[in-house]
Amino acid sequence: MANPLAPAAVQEEHKAVRKQIKKLKKVESTGQLDAAGSAELKALKKKAKALKAASEAGTGSGGGASGSDAEATAEQAAPEPAAAPSGGKKGGKKERKRKGDVGGEAAAAAQAPPPAQEQPAAKKAKKGAKGKAVVAEGPPEGMAAVGDRGLATARPPLVKALYSESPEVANMPAADVAAWRKERQTVVQGCRLNPITSFAQSGLSAAELHATRTFQHPSPIQSQCLPIALSGRDLIGIAATGSGKTLAFGLPALRHIRAQRECGAASGKKPSVLIIAPTRELAIQINAVLDEAGTQCGISTVCVYGGVPKRDQVMALRKGAAIVVATPGRLEDLMNDHACKLDEVSYLVLDEADRMLDLGFEPHIRAIAGQTRADRQTLMFSATWPTIVRKLAADFLCHPVKVTIGSADLAASHSVTQVVEVIEDRARDERLHQLLQQYHKTRSNRVIIFVLYKKEAVRVEQYLSRKGWKAVAIHGDIGQGQRSAAVEQFKSGKVPLLVATDVAARGLDIPDVEAVLNYAFPLTTEDYVHRIGRTGRAGKTGHAHTFFVGNNDKPRAGELINVLREAKQTVPEELLKFGTTVKKKESKLYGAHFKDVDHSQKATKMTFDSDDE
Repeated sequence: MANPLAPAAVQEEHKAVRKQIKKLKKVESTGQLDAAGSAELKALKKKAKALKAASEAGTGSGGGASGSDAEATAEQAAPEPAAAPSGGKKGGKKERKRKGDVGGEAAAAAQAPPPAQEQPAAKKAKKGAKGKAVVAEGPPEGMAAVGDRGLATARPPLVKALYSESPEVANMPAADVAAWRKERQTVVQGCRLNPITSFAQSGLSAAELHATRTFQHPSPIQSQCLPIALSGRDLIGIAATGSGKTLAFGLPALRHIRAQRECGAASGKKPSVLIIAPTRELAIQINAVLDEAGTQCGISTVCVYGGVPKRDQVMALRKGAAIVVATPGRLEDLMNDHACKLDEVSYLVLDEADRMLDLGFEPHIRAIAGQTRADRQTLMFSATWPTIVRKLAADFLCHPVKVTIGSADLAASHSVTQVVEVIEDRARDERLHQLLQQYHKTRSNRVIIFVLYKKEAVRVEQYLSRKGWKAVAIHGDIGQGQRSAAVEQFKSGKVPLLVATDVAARGLDIPDVEAVLNYAFPLTTEDYVHRIGRTGRAGKTGHAHTFFVGNNDKPRAGELINVLREAKQTVPEELLKFGTTVKKKESKLYGAHFKDVDHSQKATKMTFDSDDE
């Protein structure tokens, strides 16, 4: 078998590694190298030593290590897997040592990152012929498996450590921190930073905190994620939609941009921050929040999504927006048109990652992230934490901190009162009319009615109009302009009754929705949870009333019963008659989450609305 790297290639890589070591040492001399950077520098030094030995062995130069010695050295330089096999004494010592390493001002209170997870490209070192040197492959410490390492090596090093714990926060008694997290159902893994209880404790400037002026206190995810994101760590946030995560990743983005401009890592002519969202509505919503926040800091944003002409988006990108909020399909189109350059992106956010994978966007986001710096800071948010999302995180993030608010499994908000009504299909129209007299009595409070199909949305809207209700509908058959106008009418209260397909079930953040009426049960229980999550947000309570048609919805009875019981809601006797057995899920995204799984066949989820082009 041939040597995986020829001597010339080994020497070239050794030269590149030495160059990166030099840059990191320069940062270290300024005292701004964080814990991840220190770990990366240490790993690069080992790799340089291994490459040197490999080069000497390959060229036969005197004094060099033998082939077997070079192989051993290269293996020592390779990152250890997250869970080393028992019995590996050296691996155990290295892991304990790395866990104790803490560096940089911001990381003084943070737990050092665990050993690097083995990346797919580096699961096994390739072995050459006997006596030949072997060089371990895979990304160096501090670099994501998906990303451009050449950009990371060639460009000025990033400044990520932007947070210093105030004495007030640092000195919080451990018992108080534990009680705070327990009360708010917050679990933090991989970091010792305490939560902040006021926005001022984040250390952000008044301009950067302008968007928080109407909030008294940070939400739980903001309290815990702001310090972590500002410290430069990669982050996984598991939280329901409406938990306040936009500001949790948006405010640190503003400080990050300023820091990169000051250190020369950003020119100000290309985006430094990229936020990817699964739907147009969510992208527009995130952009609106960050545009307001960024204006106070002189930072511009641009929103990129399908369904509208590219021209205006291209013109906005040419003006040099620092933040790009995008849906995957349109962004990749603009990249292919050379209208959007991502080589200066050093802060990447994947919002509603589970939804993006569910919509089939994984190839797009991999292609997009591959054009950004491999040493970027990456934040990923998801409502659930299934295996496929974990695999994506392993490729996109380095030693991430994980923050879970509530449950990482499928669970409905406990602030929503759920009523499930077993009903005949033909009785739904008249019953809907009756329920609106209960839930929409004032005709001014916001109510969302969810349906399953586009044609059903049109029919229900027309039925309500005949009954005297003022309603507007959104679904995949109407243009983006009409959809935006309809959502704006609903948000403003001009038309407080919205009929929607599942295109609006995720990411549509409209405050003060008092009730959700499920005219048709969705094809998956996950969508049910996301639908009713439109109400009972930001600490408020809400109501969800769901029609369950036995002949159509029986296969999902067991899952629905579990969701109701977990949220301590009443389970109607009529629903229990359909059985409590949960059938095996065929969706590769969610897997079999629930207990009592059998192998009965179940309908596969289909997509009825296109969220992107």
